[in-house]
Amino acid sequence: MTVLGSPAATRAPRSRGRSMPARGRAAVVLKYLSLVLASAVVVVPLAAILLTSLRTSREMADGGALAAPHDWFNLHNYAVAFTDGHMLRALGNTAFILVFSVSGTVLIGSMTAYAIDRFQFRLKKLVMALFLIASLVPSVTTQVATYQIVNRLGVMDTRWAPVLLYTGTDIVSIYIFLQFIRSIPISLDEAARLDGANSFTIYRRIILPLLKPAIATVVIVKGVAIYNDFYIPFLYMPDDNLGTISTSLFRFKGPYGAHWEVISAGAALVIVPSLVVFLALQRFIYNGFASGATK
Repeated sequence: MTVLGSPAATRAPRSRGRSMPARGRAAVVLKYLSLVLASAVVVVPLAAILLTSLRTSREMADGGALAAPHDWFNLHNYAVAFTDGHMLRALGNTAFILVFSVSGTVLIGSMTAYAIDRFQFRLKKLVMALFLIASLVPSVTTQVATYQIVNRLGVMDTRWAPVLLYTGTDIVSIYIFLQFIRSIPISLDEAARLDGANSFTIYRRIILPLLKPAIATVVIVKGVAIYNDFYIPFLYMPDDNLGTISTSLFRFKGPYGAHWEVISAGAALVIVPSLVVFLALQRFIYNGFASGATK
């Protein structure tokens, strides 16, 4: 039996008080350790690409992937990758596909979501079910039929082939716009109709301006997917003159199969445009994702 005020009674609370800060410090250490590891997973490959792109062939044979180059201003690999890899033409083709695909996705997706939410028509539930089924079907299972359709439309081996595919197969953007439109009060539509506005005027002057957060989200998600996509440009645009940044970088493995310094320089050139866009639009990117997450 412990008497109140004895040494045993006074030592117990102190031991519990010391154990709580110890667990707190361990939690803080684990938190920062996980952040360091996650940052290393992202930063180390980028650092390896940058360091490799600045080295020569002899330096590649002598050192590892993270070895520092002797000349930090060696841009010869970048010149070879830019000229022999036709990166400027690849960026132009990618920009053409990106602009038309994203614009078409925003226009068609927002109009479709507006029609589904604001209009009542037969088989509406069936249409929604078909959209859901289409989003669940793996795209690779329909590539044979898709290839035949694109070939018969006469757009095979042109830049319009990926534009049509990117624009017409994005069911996710329709659901994103649909969630935002459902948060817009129908009273705005009714007030506009009392003023004599038709459905298209309501969509153009009321619905579309209020969809800016949704448009930002769709542009970000769709733009990144198109910029990084390799399969569709490689399959539907086999011509070397129609190469995008992904397919042009892939073709380095032919004449430059063993020259990793040139391949790394080409990869760095591909990373730079997306990095510049992210740094310039990071405020809109964060706002678009935050708005999309709260709807």
